[in-house]
Amino acid sequence: MGKTINIKGELLDLSTPVVMGILNITPDSFYEGSRKQNVADILKRVEEILLQGGTMVDIGAQSTRPSSQFLTSEEEIDRLSPALSAINKEFPEVVLSVDTFYADVARICVKDYNVAIVNDISGGELDSQMFQTVADLQVPYILMHMRGTPQTMQQLNKYNDLVPDIAYYFSEKVAHLHRLGVNDIILDPGFGFSKDVPQNYELMRHLNFFENFELPLLVGISRKTMITKFLEVSSSQALNGTSVLNTYALMNGANILRVHDVKEACEAIKIVEQLKV
Repeated sequence: MGKTINIKGELLDLSTPVVMGILNITPDSFYEGSRKQNVADILKRVEEILLQGGTMVDIGAQSTRPSSQFLTSEEEIDRLSPALSAINKEFPEVVLSVDTFYADVARICVKDYNVAIVNDISGGELDSQMFQTVADLQVPYILMHMRGTPQTMQQLNKYNDLVPDIAYYFSEKVAHLHRLGVNDIILDPGFGFSKDVPQNYELMRHLNFFENFELPLLVGISRKTMITKFLEVSSSQALNGTSVLNTYALMNGANILRVHDVKEACEAIKIVEQLKV
């Protein structure tokens, strides 16, 4: 089944998967190679994502690794504003997603900085105004599964039954969003968030279960601990493992790959699509 999302009045077809390139403007993101803090480096990264075949750029101003400490919404927007202003000037047509769990940050980014998608790791749990804000903004919303906060999530990984529990979480949240009038919802199972390594692999094995929602599915496993811990490598050595899992995800329903390595993800899509011919 083909899936589309509305990007500023135009439908983006996700029946052929697309790549979302990660742009971290943080000093402490878990993967050192992804950190970009000055405007020149930020613009170079956006250009790289686009030239390598990326369809979207996901910009985040604070780390959500387990040991991270939250910025305030004011601090977050102070980081985002100069970056977004520069991107808008140099790449006005780029499809931007903002990685934030603050409703006021989402509102400012969409209203003032041409951002088209809100990517919320907390599924509306960290800011009770997020769902209503996204409904008011009428932009696509990435609904991710996580328990607790990045600081507590790894202690909250006890489930009755992992995949059904996540599906129940999604069913409640999707129903709430639909009642508010949110039309474009993208599901992200939240690999690495409140899940240990075996649970991440169990989730990946059952990824195609989430196709039952008939919503676009985003997978973000790029260089994460399910690869580094399992293979006993550093994040800088995790590209091969990332490509293997991205390929598996594509063959089991993924519509969007959120990645650090855009070229390799685009190649995985090209090969998987050829296998379907």
